[in-house]
Amino acid sequence: MIRIANGQGFWGDWLEAPVQLVEQGPIDYLILDYLAEVTMSILQKQRQGNPELGYAADFPPLIARLAERLKIGNIKVLANAGGVNPTACARKVRELAPQLKVAVVLGDDVFARLDEFLAKGYELRDMDSGEPLSSVRSRILSANAYIGAFPLAEALATGADVVIAGRSTDTALALAPMVREFGWGPEDWDKLAAGAIAGHIVECGAQCTGGNCQVDWESLPDMAGIGYPIVEAEPDASFVITKHAGTGGRVHSDTVKEQLLYELGDPKRYLTPDCVADFTTIQLEDIGPDRVRVACIRGGPRPPTLKLSMSYSDGWKAIGTLVYSWPQALEKARAADIIVRRRLQQLGLQFEEIYTEFLGVNACHGTVAAAPADPPEVQLRIGVRGRQRQAVDRFTRELIPLVLNGPPGATGFGEGRPPVREIVAYWSALIPREEIHTSVEVFE
Repeated sequence: MIRIANGQGFWGDWLEAPVQLVEQGPIDYLILDYLAEVTMSILQKQRQGNPELGYAADFPPLIARLAERLKIGNIKVLANAGGVNPTACARKVRELAPQLKVAVVLGDDVFARLDEFLAKGYELRDMDSGEPLSSVRSRILSANAYIGAFPLAEALATGADVVIAGRSTDTALALAPMVREFGWGPEDWDKLAAGAIAGHIVECGAQCTGGNCQVDWESLPDMAGIGYPIVEAEPDASFVITKHAGTGGRVHSDTVKEQLLYELGDPKRYLTPDCVADFTTIQLEDIGPDRVRVACIRGGPRPPTLKLSMSYSDGWKAIGTLVYSWPQALEKARAADIIVRRRLQQLGLQFEEIYTEFLGVNACHGTVAAAPADPPEVQLRIGVRGRQRQAVDRFTRELIPLVLNGPPGATGFGEGRPPVREIVAYWSALIPREEIHTSVEVFE
């Protein structure tokens, strides 16, 4: 049996979670999931400005903080913190923690190969719209293939203390230690599917230990000290989801079921680079406090293609807010919205969308929300998006004047004009898996 703990569900998750997982009980592997689709584009922009950036900057200092305990406990770390520059990330880890051996998995970044793919006849059509990549080629910011567990397991085989990847799948981080420790092969479909589902359960960190939980959330103990998930994996592909004793939150079949439904798609065909997993075969059993056993999972052969995750520039946006106080707070906010829209029209400005929400009234439920009779305060939140930055910038100058020339009782304008931000859109496509070639580089 091996213990695989996940201490990060995204870049920006609780910084103390990995530390507590290492300090509060025995684990064999610490996995850290940092990446999302938009994150890749942010990192790509960072690397364009500085070739030594482009990775999750929180990761190297964290590893330096944990280095001695990792060595003492023989705990291996796997993370997709490398973003679009995993070698720079590895160099930084080695600089801050020279006692650790680091391996990097390369090959997922295909940004420089897009024209090669197009020349070979791959249209890389968007999986949602069906449009060919040629329609946005000039605006692509990043392009990465989702890689699976076997390249990560190859990196572990080097004896590395820390394995850094770019755009590996979230599930691969948990599956790779099982492949490495238990000797699972690329055709052990049921076992690989079980490992992938284990990774899916823990990939969002504390979301399976009570965080963001709809079931009896008021009774969850010590959410300030919530425990992050641990997979106790067996060679037969059964596993237990748990957390360290004495930590907050709760592990129960209810919390596990909620996470299982996260970004699921077809439950009978959950696609990964390593296998296809059938979620309808999962059997859950509460076997004790904060212990859920998962077994009987079935899987099938891996798909012939890999998914490409690409981001592209899609215009500009700005969002501004004002708060209106009682009495007639909602009426004031609605009047302000009308004024802004009319002034934008009079200026002849064109936008793809103007969108307004009234926080405290309908920001969560939209038109189905029942407005309170006379709320004590309402925040007007209005945003625009468009292809012309100049028009969006002009919008940012139209909200603050309402403090003096609009409805009475406006506040919440201390930050002044809202910033203009580039819109980064997501494009996903499929590529034959034989086009993606991974390799491992060791730093020691």
